[in-house]
Amino acid sequence: MRLEDLVVYQLAMEIGDDVYFQIEKWDSFQKWTTKKQLIEEVDSIAANIGEGYGKSFYKENRQFQYYSRGSQTETKTWLTKAKNRKLIEEDTFNEFIEKLDELGKRHNNYIKSIGPKPNDQ
Repeated sequence: MRLEDLVVYQLAMEIGDDVYFQIEKWDSFQKWTTKKQLIEEVDSIAANIGEGYGKSFYKENRQFQYYSRGSQTETKTWLTKAKNRKLIEEDTFNEFIEKLDELGKRHNNYIKSIGPKPNDQ
């Protein structure tokens, strides 16, 4: 299976692009504060999935998936800040959170599928 065939990777790429195109029009102050952090985190979700997938050992892959999951949580934090600062609408915020929640469920299942379970080692 190729990286591009993983549903979690596809969803992470989609969410990253959706967020980017939603916020690309922000003014310079917002770009250098909230947008920079938000884009770094949302893009690192897919980047860490990809990096882990490319590792030779399942333990390394699993570790990068945990990093990716952390980036999902931090993305939610930055989206909440954007909503609270009136940079994105409530409906847009809710759509992003729904997508991140779906990604989180699928990602947890992917993590469970990597190598033997930690207790079996």
